[in-house]
Amino acid sequence: MGSTLTADLRRDLITSSFSVETVGRLWGEEAAAALFRGQRLPALRALARRRADGLPFTRAEALAALFVLNEPLDRAEVDRALPQLGSAGAEALGLVGDAPSGQLDGRLDGKLRALLDLRPYSFVDTLGAGSWWILSDLGELALGHPLSEDHVLGIGGASTTLSGLMISSPVDSALDLGTGCGIQALHASRHARRVVATDISERALWLAGLNAELNAVDNIEFRLGSLFEPVLDERFDQIVSNPPFVITPRREGVPLYEYRDGGLVGDALVQTVIREAGEHLTPGGTAQLLGNWEYHVASADSGLDRVRGWIEPTGLDAWVIERELQDAALYAETWIRDGGTRPGTRQFDELYEAWLDDFDSRHVTRVGFGYVLLRAPLAGTGGRLARYETLHGGWGDNPAGLGEYFQAALEGHDWQATLGDAGLLTSVVTYASDVTEERHYWPGQENPTVMTLRQGSGFARTVSLDTALAALVGACDGDLTLGQLCGAIAHLLEVEEAVLIDDVLPRIRKLIDDGFLLPLK
Repeated sequence: MGSTLTADLRRDLITSSFSVETVGRLWGEEAAAALFRGQRLPALRALARRRADGLPFTRAEALAALFVLNEPLDRAEVDRALPQLGSAGAEALGLVGDAPSGQLDGRLDGKLRALLDLRPYSFVDTLGAGSWWILSDLGELALGHPLSEDHVLGIGGASTTLSGLMISSPVDSALDLGTGCGIQALHASRHARRVVATDISERALWLAGLNAELNAVDNIEFRLGSLFEPVLDERFDQIVSNPPFVITPRREGVPLYEYRDGGLVGDALVQTVIREAGEHLTPGGTAQLLGNWEYHVASADSGLDRVRGWIEPTGLDAWVIERELQDAALYAETWIRDGGTRPGTRQFDELYEAWLDDFDSRHVTRVGFGYVLLRAPLAGTGGRLARYETLHGGWGDNPAGLGEYFQAALEGHDWQATLGDAGLLTSVVTYASDVTEERHYWPGQENPTVMTLRQGSGFARTVSLDTALAALVGACDGDLTLGQLCGAIAHLLEVEEAVLIDDVLPRIRKLIDDGFLLPLK
């Protein structure tokens, strides 16, 4: 029965053109921006003007009003918007239900309201453009009150960040740990032959399964359980996880939201995922996750040093990037508001005090947020990768394409790590297509005073250049080996070749690690 209803819903969504592009045009850019900020009034006014002009809703407009703006509709309007499924089918699927009777001067009497959030989602990855429809629980804006503890979150900033970071090279098996509404499992299904998605929430698994069915994805298996318990004896080529990493007080009266709270003290949840990931990776397999880590006033170590301490005993390769750092008070405010509790209320102040007490008990001053990439090493790939970086802002907030960047940078690292200096000098490298060079001159001067290499993708890194390195990178067009280029540049600059090589070769290795230079294959 469910499969038939879901298939009917899919056909209705396709034929109504219920897409990101269509919905975005319904109320205009300004209203769409306001909606993104959590304000739906401009979009509601735009649709109200259409009503006032006597124009009936198109099917896409009706679906957007119902599921995106959470406006109740007459049953007949729902039937018109969903001709295959019908209002009865939508009720049977749990998508809609009767609006509360007698409210707002009877305006809602006899109308249906959305019980779930349903909206289109589009993306671009290394396999091309794609789009899905994603079901999740209604947010605080629609509910008008704080979220329930079993709330299943839709697509937010963290989920789009992780999907953008995801390496999408073809693999046989992938694990989505803590799948939520299933968005990471859906992304992994595009490049993995099979996907296992786990969660501690039965409701999350129900919605994730419904999303897979709605989007005709049939290579995902859903399993109930905490962390790696559902896959105790299994290994995967890829693990992705947006785990419930939010640091939450373990005090009576503090809501524990399943979608963000792992039930452990402090940052122990992220520590557990990191320490156990290696036991479930095939050789060469990767794990990518988001996480928080604490900074303790009594420790000389930074939060990244804490993460290093978790990873080093595992023997895994690691690339960890701290993206953001918040003081303890701001962190508490952020996540209390995320649960739907408003500042200025007694409940907010009580939760705020609980959070600050919890941080004080462990001498926590700040909390870091970032990306963790782990890899089970393969024999013959050179030395162990151990990169721990702080990249706070300065490169934008769009993670799209970072998965491709990570893949290219890892391949470059593995390639050059197996080569001694002599082998590297006999190799040919080229500069990446997104790399540009900037030169600045004092007025009237022939020689530049500042030269900078810029990366257009990835983390938009910049590297200062001197004359030798600028000449070398500029000549890396795939024709000559690095050794030949070093010899020619040494002759041109009238310096000893051995001295120039000792100077530039370590920096060439760093440019390869960072994706500025690519090995010619």
